[in-house]
Amino acid sequence: MDESPTTPCLAGGATPDGQATRVRRDGYARLGTADLGVDADAMAEDLAELAEAYHGLPPDPYARATHRYRRYSHAVYLPWTGELSYMPGAPDEEFGTVTEYWQDEHNPEYPRVLRRLADIPSALHSNRLLDALIRADLEHALWLEDLRRGPVYVGVHLIVLGVRDREQVAVSSPNCLHQDGGSPATFTFAHLAGRRNVEGGENVIATPESAGRQPDALAPEAVHARFVLTEPLDGYGVHDCRVSHYVGPVRLGDEGDEGRRDILIVGIAPYTPAL
Repeated sequence: MDESPTTPCLAGGATPDGQATRVRRDGYARLGTADLGVDADAMAEDLAELAEAYHGLPPDPYARATHRYRRYSHAVYLPWTGELSYMPGAPDEEFGTVTEYWQDEHNPEYPRVLRRLADIPSALHSNRLLDALIRADLEHALWLEDLRRGPVYVGVHLIVLGVRDREQVAVSSPNCLHQDGGSPATFTFAHLAGRRNVEGGENVIATPESAGRQPDALAPEAVHARFVLTEPLDGYGVHDCRVSHYVGPVRLGDEGDEGRRDILIVGIAPYTPAL
C-alpha cells in the first residue's frame, strides 16, 4: 500500500449519530452484525463454509513457532460499480499460490520484509457472508474521499491462534500495539470467526503514539478501549492513522487439549497506481 501524502488523517465533515458511525467519529468502534447490517442466520451455510476454512490453515511460514496459522489474499473494489474482484496469487510449490504482504516499517518484527503468504481458498471468493462483511466494512470507510475516487485495495486475512497444551502460547504479529500503515486512508476491520477453549486474546485500542508498546505499560488516558471478542462475527474497526491496536496472546483453556481463536481481518486502503 503506497502512502499518499496529500491525504489528511482526519474524518472531516459532519458525523452521523450511532454506534455504526463511531469509526468515522472516533477512529475506532466495536462492530457486531447489527452494526454491519449482516444477517448471519440467513447465511448459515456460508458461515459454516467460512468457519471450515480456518481448519487446516498452514503455519505462518515466517514464524512457525508462534502457533499462528494464516492465509491471505488481495481483492480490488471499484466504488463506482460495486465490483469486488480477487487478484490471482503467484504460483508456489508449497502452498499452491501465494500473495505478497507488505507492511513497510510498521511491523517491527518484519521491517521492510515482503512476505509471501498462502492464498485464501478460491471457494471463499463466492462466499456470501464473506462478501457481505467486506462490503459492510467498506461502507464504514467510504466516507473518506480518497476511497471513493479510485480503486480500493482490500486485503483478506484468515488467522488462527491455536494451542494444544499448557506450555504453548500463540501470539499475533506484531506482539505489541501497532498501526498497519501504508496510507492515511488505511482502515482495518476484524471479525471473530470462532473461539474455543482459549484464555486471553484481549484487544486493546490506544492512541497512535502508543504503537510499539505493551498495553500494560501505558498511562490509563492513552487507552481508548479494552475488550475480548467472544461471540461469532463480533468485531471492531479502526481508522489506522488515528489509533493503534493490539491483540494479546492466547493460552489453552480448561475444556480440553486444544484451543483456538479464528479471526477474519479485512484491510482497506487506496489502490494507488504505479504510474
